[in-house]
Amino acid sequence: MKRSVRRAYPTLLLRSDIIPRMGRNRLPRPQGSAYITPQGAERLRAELDFLWRVKRPQVTQAVSEAAAQGDRSENAEYIYGKKQLREIDRRIRFLQKRFDEFVIVNQAPTDTSRIYFGAWVRLEDETGKTMEYRIVGADEFDTEKAWISIDSPVARALLKKTLDDEVVVVLPQGRMVYTVLEIRYE
Repeated sequence: MKRSVRRAYPTLLLRSDIIPRMGRNRLPRPQGSAYITPQGAERLRAELDFLWRVKRPQVTQAVSEAAAQGDRSENAEYIYGKKQLREIDRRIRFLQKRFDEFVIVNQAPTDTSRIYFGAWVRLEDETGKTMEYRIVGADEFDTEKAWISIDSPVARALLKKTLDDEVVVVLPQGRMVYTVLEIRYE
């Protein structure tokens, strides 16, 4: 069918040409930057240690107890435990691979008048509202602490800016203009 349609209408785009087939395999996650603060590296190391030494043995024990109950095909505890074990193993593999790639930034840059990784930045928007952000690695951003990823649109626009510079950021909500009020490193 597809071949005959192509012969009859050579310039016609079929739906399968535009929309890729959905397969079982997912596309890999876009690679984040490799930079991380010492605190972020320590937090991820503690998570890896917890998963490996505490959580995984607990789930493994629960799965073996559920398997001992008999029929595994209708055993919800067994099925859920195996799923949870796969998720834990996936996270452990991810963290181990990321640790091989990490670049731990433990000192301020030589030019502290510019915005680089690890900087605390105070901004003012067009309405006069001020906000403060810290630029951190992709694996440690936290909106409650006002830590933004170095890969975010705001952080990318801020990099290498100085005091009193105007920064234009294109966001899904539209174009925003900020003024840099303060830069500091802790």
